[in-house]
Amino acid sequence: MKNLLSASSHIMPKHGAALLQFLVLGLFCLFAVRLWYLQIHLGEVFTEKSRNNQLRVEYMFAPRGFLRDRNGELLAVNEPAFALGLVREDCDDIPATLAKVAELTDIPLDRLNEIYNRNKPKVKSFEPLVLAPDLTFETIAKIEGVSVRWPGLEILSRTRRKYNYGHLLSHVLGYVSEANEAEMQADPTLSLGDFVGKQGLENRLDSALRGAKGKRLIEVDVTGRRLSQEQQGEPKAGEETFLSIDLGLQQLGHKLLAGKSGAVIVLDPDTGEVHALVSEPSYDSNMFTNGLSSAQWAQLRDDPLHPLQNRATQSVYPPGSVFKLVIAAAGLHYGVIDPKETVQCSGELALGSHVFRCWKHSGHGTVNFERALVESCDVYFYKLGMKLGVDRMSAFAKASGFGSPTGIDLPHEKGGLIASREWKLKRFGVRWTKGEDLNMSIGQGYTVTSPLQVARYIGALISGGRLMRPALIKGEAPQVTGTLPLTEAQAAIIKRAMVATVEDPRGTCRRALTPGVVVGAKTGTAQVVRLTDELKRMGDNVPYRFRDHAWMAGFGERGNKRFVVVVMVEHGLHGASGAGPVVKAMLDALFLGKKELPPQDVAGAAEPASSPAARLEAVETQFPEPPQALPPAFVDPPRQEAPPE
Repeated sequence: MKNLLSASSHIMPKHGAALLQFLVLGLFCLFAVRLWYLQIHLGEVFTEKSRNNQLRVEYMFAPRGFLRDRNGELLAVNEPAFALGLVREDCDDIPATLAKVAELTDIPLDRLNEIYNRNKPKVKSFEPLVLAPDLTFETIAKIEGVSVRWPGLEILSRTRRKYNYGHLLSHVLGYVSEANEAEMQADPTLSLGDFVGKQGLENRLDSALRGAKGKRLIEVDVTGRRLSQEQQGEPKAGEETFLSIDLGLQQLGHKLLAGKSGAVIVLDPDTGEVHALVSEPSYDSNMFTNGLSSAQWAQLRDDPLHPLQNRATQSVYPPGSVFKLVIAAAGLHYGVIDPKETVQCSGELALGSHVFRCWKHSGHGTVNFERALVESCDVYFYKLGMKLGVDRMSAFAKASGFGSPTGIDLPHEKGGLIASREWKLKRFGVRWTKGEDLNMSIGQGYTVTSPLQVARYIGALISGGRLMRPALIKGEAPQVTGTLPLTEAQAAIIKRAMVATVEDPRGTCRRALTPGVVVGAKTGTAQVVRLTDELKRMGDNVPYRFRDHAWMAGFGERGNKRFVVVVMVEHGLHGASGAGPVVKAMLDALFLGKKELPPQDVAGAAEPASSPAARLEAVETQFPEPPQALPPAFVDPPRQEAPPE
């Protein structure tokens, strides 16, 4: 039998030795290339990872700049706060760790998993991922007690914004909350867990208020335990800012509007500085800093009274008879009226087959320019509107700052609407009518303005015609954004008529009379719905949401000191009774130092805006619905002023 294991049966393959050498050489080259790739090509990457395993960068949050009122009272400060972070690279079992965090913090595990999965791509290596932004001292103690058994958990120290007067200044200051993904992408200095301004001045001044973070290097062992640290840069606090707001006036304005919806503005006409900007109802800015739940946000968002809406800048309303100050100025500018010329008011004006009535059904008799403003005669302004026409009224109003934002340092300001022939044709596909000229002449129809626009216009009337950009920062350089198309003499005529409206026994603004102070004002009662026969019979007992808006816009002067005060109360019925007492109280505070509530409640809507019957839509739409058969003025003339009290 042949021996299969004999040497003669094993023949060496041809070139076998060379093939073996080639394989060994190839393997060596493969290892060499791999070694070059890891040591040379990726050397810096692995060196950085090695350093991160030993040395880590930690950023220190900078305290946000304080906000103070014009007298130095602290409005927005910072307080210590603690968050819980998770360093993924130090964590052996992330699911078990998240379950433990849920047990320690009472945060649902589903919520923690959602936070972790959503933020995981946004966090760099060895940076803590924030799981709980606000920890109580009791929770911190629980976490510290078990931290040795749960590596990766880290208590983060930071500052948290606190608003000392959360409700009073929410629409001015706004609020801060955690930066979202879009904000972090737009600003490379932001990282997960940073707080940024979202609304108000916190938003507009965010970069100055935020400051700059500090930086330090921390040496750790293999378990992530800190061994030493080295400071690389101190945090730089944000800038401290003084607002133009007077806290005392702001508090008084909110008290006067308690239970109502509306706005109060106090403006320095010479500098443009806003001393009070009140919007009611309001909200607490601290709610956003502490973190809103879905239920809390839904409650705020869906509230029919819209507490998030800044009624001074973001809401627009029919100005009613306050707009007669604009139409009167237009009449003087275009020379279509002589202040001494008289008009006969019988209580109504016929236009074709339709009748437009004055608020005083018996009529005002013979009235000139000044008396028409003093007693707010509708017929006088109907005739003036017919002489001017929509083209001139629209052009003058726009030149006076209406129909465009004022430029105040607050986001989402509305510009209102000054209608024109072209606007109506484009929007509704129908032409302008003569009846709408009459509507526009008394501040009704399509015309809508914000309270701040009215305040700026009154300020320009009494300060040489300069339209100032409203300022919320004390000492900011005044900015003139335009000039009224009026001569000094023409402005003086209107100003004199406004003073007579307060001082004349027949004036509609008698409530604003203040001893020792030159006061001028104009009331407005702006209709919000068409008046049916049923609503007319109800009188002042009409349901809240159908009541007219109440306006009073005025100024006070004594020596070198002068201020503009504008008040708008939603559904306040009459300008004189609904807004007048608020103007009077603010003037007393400004010139007489009386910053307390008047002895009797301020007159206004019988049902407060917070009552169940009033929890309806309080903010009117910016553009009314198009007319169907006839313009609104043809169907039902608007109700205007109530007799002076």
